Order: sequence, then C-alpha cells, then structure tokens
Amino acid sequence: MDDLGVRLVREHTILSVVVGSRAYGLAIEGSDVDRRGVFVAPTPLFWHFDKPPTHVDGPGPERFSWEVERFCGLALDANPTVLECLWSPLVEQVTDVGRELLELRDGFLSRHAHRTFLRYADSQFRRLGADLRTRGEPRWKHVMHLLRLLISGRHLVEHGVPLVDVGDYRDRLLAVRRGELGWAEIMEWRSALTAELGAALTRSPLPAEPDRRAVEDFLISVRRRYVEVDG
Repeated sequence: MDDLGVRLVREHTILSVVVGSRAYGLAIEGSDVDRRGVFVAPTPLFWHFDKPPTHVDGPGPERFSWEVERFCGLALDANPTVLECLWSPLVEQVTDVGRELLELRDGFLSRHAHRTFLRYADSQFRRLGADLRTRGEPRWKHVMHLLRLLISGRHLVEHGVPLVDVGDYRDRLLAVRRGELGWAEIMEWRSALTAELGAALTRSPLPAEPDRRAVEDFLISVRRRYVEVDG
C-alpha cells in the first residue's frame, strides 16, 4: 500500500462501518472487527496521468475502502458486499458527504440484486463443493456466510431492503460454522432459499433499475466540492 492510499483513507474517509460477523449478529469470542469504508479522492488528483486508487487495503488489519466513484458503481450493480455497507448498523465514522451517500442508498437498489446475489452464491458454492471432494470438508465459516448472503438477498428482493443482522438465524448458522449440519441438509437449505428468492422476484417492491441519475448527480456534486481540497 502506497503513502497516497494511506493518506486518502486517513484524511478523506466519508463513511466507515463495521461489517462481518459483528454486524451480522454472528460474532463469537475472538471474531475479527471487519471495517469497510468510502473515501473521496480530491478532484485535482484526477488531472494527472497517474490516477488515485479505486480502493485501498488497509491501513490496519481487516480494513478495506473504496473511492466513492468505484463504490457507487459497485452499488449500482447490486454488489452484495458494497450494499451491506450502506445498511450496516455499526457506523463508526460519517461526514456530511457520507450522510448524503447514506440518504441516497435506496437509489442504488434494483431487481438486479436477484441476479448478483445468486451468481455470487452459486460460484462460491461450486468452489466449496470442490473443497468437499478434495479435502473431505468445506470451509464451514464460508458456508455459513453464503447461507447468510442468500437470507439477506431473499429479504432484499422480498422487502426492498437488505437484511444485515441475521440474529434470528444465529443458532442454525453457527451450527453450520461448527460443521454440525450435514452437507445434504445444507444443500436443502440452500435450495429452499434460492427458490424463495426467485419466487419473491415476481412481487418484489424493488424497481427494475437503480436511480443512476441521482447517483451521478451526487458524484458530480462531490467532485465539484473537492476541487479546492488539497490532493
């Protein structure tokens, strides 16, 4: 990580939240504190051939941040990891610009979430199936989080808002993490969630497309305000 990335995160973060098990209601003793953030690169940095980073890993462990334009692009595509940042109940830092971003969060939502949540879960379950065949067991923590992702996606498509805190499912999900559920039972749960997610699409309150214009207006406003900020 270069000095510019560190400085952008430290000096220009507009939103920092806790995600992962602590936000999901699935924390156990020793669980990491996973932090995700959004920063704004001062506009003059874009006038050079070398552009500012679109994301920064760190500083510090379990911390990852996106530049605001990259973050908005991923959110418009219904990226599950990015959307949960906008609904995390654990907000550690937020500026006035960050509050504007949070107020805009409904504009990122669309029925595209059905596709993105399912595609991500399907691709990761294929990898876990390979682990099962080669190692004799999958990574149970990863299995737990994929089931949690499907629960959140189902809730989003059905109710129009992501479900971050899945505490109502805590006992069963933690049993998955401990490897106490058989693979057949896990696949049955996965199939049920997938079917329910598909059924919810027909009556979903989500719009067909996100509000790209509102998001673009926000980005243009941010770039204008950051013209005079020292890069």
